[in-house]
Amino acid sequence: MNDTTSASPVRVIILAGGLSHERDVSLRSGRRVADALRASGAEVTVHDVDADLVPALRETAPDIVWPLLHGASGEDGSVRDVLELLGMRCLGTGPRSSRVAWSKPIAKTVVAREGIDTPDFVTLPQSLFRELGANRVLDAIIDRLGLPLVVKPATGGSALGVSLVRDAAELPRAMVDCFAYGDTALVEKAVSGTEVAVSVIDVGEGPVALPAVEIVTDGPYDYDARYNPGRTEYFTPARLSPELAARAGEVAVAAHRALGLAHLSRTDLIVGDDGVVYFLEVNVAPGMTETSLFPQAAEAAGHELSALYRSLVEAARTA
Repeated sequence: MNDTTSASPVRVIILAGGLSHERDVSLRSGRRVADALRASGAEVTVHDVDADLVPALRETAPDIVWPLLHGASGEDGSVRDVLELLGMRCLGTGPRSSRVAWSKPIAKTVVAREGIDTPDFVTLPQSLFRELGANRVLDAIIDRLGLPLVVKPATGGSALGVSLVRDAAELPRAMVDCFAYGDTALVEKAVSGTEVAVSVIDVGEGPVALPAVEIVTDGPYDYDARYNPGRTEYFTPARLSPELAARAGEVAVAAHRALGLAHLSRTDLIVGDDGVVYFLEVNVAPGMTETSLFPQAAEAAGHELSALYRSLVEAARTA
């Protein structure tokens, strides 16, 4: 890890909040990271994304801005574009690669070109879905991909608008629920296996995978299961064979590299019953709440969170 000793405290502004459906998660992530960084000796301010942000950034001139914004604008590269315009040094992935990762269909296409397995899928804008006739399109989807299916917004996170479809009669409702959170649906073949998340860190020596976190729920791994303790059980490290655990780490690092990500990411995978590790999606701003997967993985790897977050700040500061 990098030496965090300096003559004066590093000044960090954490961006948290925003106006997406994931605002509350972002605020909780921001508070926890701020507390950890303060414990490392950093001067930390948490700021919302509002009309006061640009003047505050110009006045404060922080050493690092750490966007912990989830959902649109926070992860689609737009806020990071503004930070670049202001000449701010930023922790995390830049705006262009953020836009690629933000779109699940594009990210899946990019990693597939690198030889990474990903479940077969189709992408449907709501307008085309209506123009072609919903029933005809749904029949074609089932004919092509079979059942079960996973329906999710093409962008977004925290499992908002995500449905597992086991019966053809469930598909129309799943599409409606999906379109409530975005104009484009990604429909992919559901893979039977073990759901894991693999976080990746890079503190200046190249990307390294943290231990995989296995996710076991009493139902769908939806928003409530992710952020309210009790419904989900986590196993860190995941209960995988050494060979599959290593392969999951390799896939996460390969996706991180293929998508041009920086400093940290979290890749969601399914370790299939067929022994194949499948890429689902990647997150450039992983949640940092008390139930989030990135902190669990970091602690399982032996990292003290305040020291790790400080090392990420220093890596971004000296990049």
